Amino acid sequence: MVPSDLKYTQDHTWMRERGPEFGIGITEYGQEQLGDVFFVELPEVGRHVMAGEAVSVVESPSGLMRVQTPRSGVVTAVNSDLRDQPEGVNADPYGEGWLFFIRPDRGAPSYGLIDAATYEELFG
Repeated sequence: MVPSDLKYTQDHTWMRERGPEFGIGITEYGQEQLGDVFFVELPEVGRHVMAGEAVSVVESPSGLMRVQTPRSGVVTAVNSDLRDQPEGVNADPYGEGWLFFIRPDRGAPSYGLIDAATYEELFG
């Protein structure tokens, strides 16, 4: 089931609004395609990122996924638990497996976001 309160990209990234910030992670479908995640590279807190920029890498035996941020802004938090337990991405992709949060630039447009119904129609 694709959570309806999130926005998605066709590259299997989700975005959740939490107050003035947005959480970013990989969808259930995305992590299933990767298989067992064994490494997660996270951006640095305080780094300014641009919409569409690959800012995180998730790696598994079957390949790697470059996670692009759908909004420009500043990274405000990273899920440092994933450095020691990258399998959290597989165990709970919409919860404890989140990757990072950004505070979007004022007026910055979103990059390639679709709603849950459209994502589920494409990949569900």
